[in-house]
Amino acid sequence: MADVLDQSEVDALLAAVATGGVENAAETVSPRAHHAQAQKDVHTYDFKRPERVSKEQMRALEGIHETFARNFGASLSGYLRTIIEVRVATAEQLTYSEFIHSLPNPTNFNLLGAAPLEGQLCLEVSPLIIYPIIDRLLGGSNSELFIPQRPLTMIEQRLVGRITGRALETLTESWSELVDVNFTINEVESNPHLVQIVAPNEVVVVIGFEIKMGGRAGTMSLCVPFNVIEPVMDKLLSQGWLAYQRRAQADDRSGDLASAIGATHVDVVGYLAETSMTVDDLLTLQPGDILQTTKSPAEEIILQVEGKNKYAAHLGRHKENLAAKITRVAEVEESL
Repeated sequence: MADVLDQSEVDALLAAVATGGVENAAETVSPRAHHAQAQKDVHTYDFKRPERVSKEQMRALEGIHETFARNFGASLSGYLRTIIEVRVATAEQLTYSEFIHSLPNPTNFNLLGAAPLEGQLCLEVSPLIIYPIIDRLLGGSNSELFIPQRPLTMIEQRLVGRITGRALETLTESWSELVDVNFTINEVESNPHLVQIVAPNEVVVVIGFEIKMGGRAGTMSLCVPFNVIEPVMDKLLSQGWLAYQRRAQADDRSGDLASAIGATHVDVVGYLAETSMTVDDLLTLQPGDILQTTKSPAEEIILQVEGKNKYAAHLGRHKENLAAKITRVAEVEESL
């Protein structure tokens, strides 16, 4: 209770306020308050790693490459005839020097052209997944595969070119709504430190992918210098891009359904007519016997797809084969 003012001290304080005697004290405190406020507005900025791409635009770029990852994984699964999982692991801004020093040496380092955009991109695929893929292409089991620390041979490079070629086709398709671009491989290197497509301190967007094949896993990195995509960055606005994503997802889903349905086999049976007979007549049937029906040869027959009425058709012949010419859609309960 020692901090409580007595009545004489309260009177003295009120008198000082009335005469302006506490203004000097207020002035001595005020600069501190302003200084504290100024400190709150100070933010750390690293000039070595400037953020030239906004978070909103980074999310849009990540969305593009998530679509690429799904489609590329499906393409590889069909080509290698095994389950391949591809997903976006990271999406960040780095300097080109930081990106290069994060890569293994040797590795599969591809320099990409992206006409009509100016400049080059980089696509790096880790040896940890490159050699298992090569082993799979050559009929191996990947059970006890040793990962050599050497550049790819010419034959291995030709095999890997089939994989990177499929990656560029899928990448071109994924970028098509952002910009009409055609990705091509300009050069392939094994030592990334020998390649300098931009200045070491230039900002690049690095999209990191994880590729899994059975018990094997590795990484793939796409390096996009900022000066390459700068002309199209305005297209990565939130509202327009979200609308594109919804449209692209619907288009992708319909395309997948169409391709899956197109490869489906169904049984089609044409019923000429119906009739009935006794078991004795059925047992005495011989080759050449004639079955009488109530349907005329000129009448339509019913085609059933997977056991359900689908079409009505007329019998005929196409070249040397019996054929049925569809005339209309059949009723579900239509009699055979």
